[in-house]
Amino acid sequence: MNPVASRPVQVFVVAPAMLCWGLERLVQTARPRIELMGTAETLADAMPVLQGRVVADVVVLDLDGGYGPDAVADLQAVFKGRLVVLTSSQDVGLLDQVVVAGASGVVRKSDSPAALLKSIEKVHEGELWINRSAAGRIFVEMARQNVASGNDPDRLKIATLTARERQTIAAVASDASAPGKVIAGRLCISEHTLRNHLSSIYGKLGLSNRLDLFAYATKHRLHKAG
Repeated sequence: MNPVASRPVQVFVVAPAMLCWGLERLVQTARPRIELMGTAETLADAMPVLQGRVVADVVVLDLDGGYGPDAVADLQAVFKGRLVVLTSSQDVGLLDQVVVAGASGVVRKSDSPAALLKSIEKVHEGELWINRSAAGRIFVEMARQNVASGNDPDRLKIATLTARERQTIAAVASDASAPGKVIAGRLCISEHTLRNHLSSIYGKLGLSNRLDLFAYATKHRLHKAG
C-alpha cells in the first residue's frame, strides 16, 4: 500500500473569502482523497496557525494578494509541507522566483478545477507542478545559485548513496519536470518505489525536493549514472 495515499491530503487555503468559499466546495468534490483543514484570508492570519506545527500537508496560496518570493520564503520557514500558488499573473520572472523560494506548484486561475486538485495530490507525493519551459529556467537558476554559494561538496554524504540511488538521481536530473510515473517507468520501478528512493536520497543528502536535487546533482556531477 502507498503510505502517501493511506489518508486524505490535508489542505490549508490562504485566499480572500469568496475564493476560499469556492475552493472549499471544490475540495469537497475530491473527498476522501483531499480534505480541507482550514482557511485564512491573509498570510498574516495564516502564519500563527501554521507556525510551529504542521496542520496540513499542502498550503494553497492565492499569490494575487500581493505576495511574492519573500512571502513564500517566510511561509516555508514555518511550514514544512508543500506549497501550491494560485495566480492570474503572467509575470514569468515572478513565478520562477516563487518556485525558487519554495513553492512546489504553480496553478493559473485559467486552469481547470481538476488541474488544481491534481496539483495538490502530486506535490504532496513529492512531485513538482510547473510547466516544462519554467522548469528549464528554474533548474538553471538553482544550479547557478548553488555553484555561486561556494559550498564544499559533502563527499561523505555522496558516498552513502547506493548504485540504484545514483541511477535515480541521474533519471530525475535528466528531466526533473517529468511526472513520477514517467521517471519510474524509465527506471523500471513502481511510483511507490521511486518515492521511497527519493525519500532516502533526500535524507542522505539533506535535501527536500526535486529542485534541490537537480541543483545538487549538477553541482556535484551526479547527473550521469555510473
